Amino acid sequence: MKSENCPICNNSSKPEYIPFCSKRCSQIDLNRWLGEKYQININDDDKANN
Repeated sequence: MKSENCPICNNSSKPEYIPFCSKRCSQIDLNRWLGEKYQININDDDKANN
């Protein structure tokens, strides 16, 4: 399996926390999602089709 880098700190990811390197980095990422620091953009066209 190819080793990827952690998206938070850029260290090598560990199998038990993929794609992160540690529980700490996974918790940082979760906190960013819950704090609405990340967003998924959608087009206005996509809204109209629903």
